[in-house]
Amino acid sequence: MQQDLETRWKLLERKLKDLFGKEMTIEAILFLIGVRELGSQPREFSKEEKQDLMHIAICRLLSQSGYYRLSHLDQEGWPHWELLKPLPHADMFTQEHVLKEHILAYFEMEEIFD
Repeated sequence: MQQDLETRWKLLERKLKDLFGKEMTIEAILFLIGVRELGSQPREFSKEEKQDLMHIAICRLLSQSGYYRLSHLDQEGWPHWELLKPLPHADMFTQEHVLKEHILAYFEMEEIFD
């Protein structure tokens, strides 16, 4: 299963590199998901907005496992999420593994590269 995750992750990284012309870190992928969830055209974002976009992405990803649900959109169209159950405590390796699984599921569910 771990090898399958890494194989699928490398394929996603390759597709994103082909699309954007550069290597994408997990943070950059979270940023892209956040922009997509915001529904905004790519533009310059402040440092705080970039952090907010990554938070949106994490909430959206973890909503797949029932940790968050979309609460509302504010007046500017930014999504706000409600925590439904506490996140489990995990080390950095486990957190990265979980994020990768959820990112892969997101790209598959949203049929982004199909």
